[in-house]
Order: sequence, then structure tokens, then C-alpha cells
Amino acid sequence: MADTTDGTGGSLAERIDRLDALDQIRQLASRYALALDTRNLDDMVALFIDDVRVGRDGSGREELKRWFTQSFSTFKTSIHFVGNHVIDFEDADHARGVVYCRDELDRGADEWMVGVIQYWDAYVRRDGRWYFVRRRLMRWYAVDALSRPAHGADMTRKEGAPHLTVGQLPEAWPSWDRFWQEVGQP
Repeated sequence: MADTTDGTGGSLAERIDRLDALDQIRQLASRYALALDTRNLDDMVALFIDDVRVGRDGSGREELKRWFTQSFSTFKTSIHFVGNHVIDFEDADHARGVVYCRDELDRGADEWMVGVIQYWDAYVRRDGRWYFVRRRLMRWYAVDALSRPAHGADMTRKEGAPHLTVGQLPEAWPSWDRFWQEVGQP
């Protein structure tokens, strides 16, 4: 398969394969959001490779399901609206992507959080089907729905919740620092 990110090049069969891959990968992000919001953890973990790495020492879908169960029990209702999705292919069976998402979380006790995140994803195709290898959550902000977002605003960790490392946007992008170094800080 020709390695182009714009879908051009290669034979007709290769281009059709690329279109099918793009559609399957985009469905992963949307199905993840639906599974999260409906707390359908069986469907959610099926989106990941069977030997998915979980934390430093864990692996496998059952371990991932335990981790998701702990994580998702720290808030009630959630709404994840998937937006932009950029996908770059490394080869015919490996790709990386960035998915924008607006999320809302019912944290209980009269707290409704709204935020904007990106997922930095790695995908692989196994036996003709695409899966997540990894999802990394990167956050711009999360604030109470009645508050105005400020840079660096983040959710506080609830007692007993598993630790989730969240990168801070936009600084997590190397291009951000390069841009401001060239033009000077605002």
C-alpha cells in the first residue's frame, strides 16, 4: 500500500482498502464514545487489541475492563461528542490518529463538568479488523458548566479513583512551543 496520508497514490485496490481502513478507524472513536456513555464495557474493551497494555504492569481486555470500571464509576452520566479525526497511516496495518472530543460529566453533588479533550491514538489492523492499540487522553480544560474555562483548568481526582495521567493542551504539541519561540511569547 502506498504510504500517503491524503489517500492518493497506489492502485485502485489500495485506495479502496485505505478508504475502508479510514471508515473502520473513525468508527472506533465513535463506538468508544457510545460505549463509554452507555457504560457498555464489553463493547468498549472489544475495540482494543486482545493483548492491550493496561498501566505499567497489566495487560488484556479483562484487566482493561477492571480499569474502566473503576475509572467510570467516579462520575454518573457522561456525554462524549466526537469531532475532528485526523488519521495518518504508517503502513497498511498501522496508523495513528488525533480525535477531538467535547465531554460532559455529571460528577454528582450539583457539579456538571464540561471540557474539551483530544485522544492521541495508535491503531492496528488484525485479521482484517482495526483496533485501538492505545488511547492517550489529552485535555484542554474541564470546568463546572457554570464556570468559564481557563487555561490549565482540570478536574480534581476523586478519592479512590485510579490515577489517569492527562496531558495539558495545547502545550503537549511540540509545534506550540516552536511557534511561540519564533514569534515571541504573547
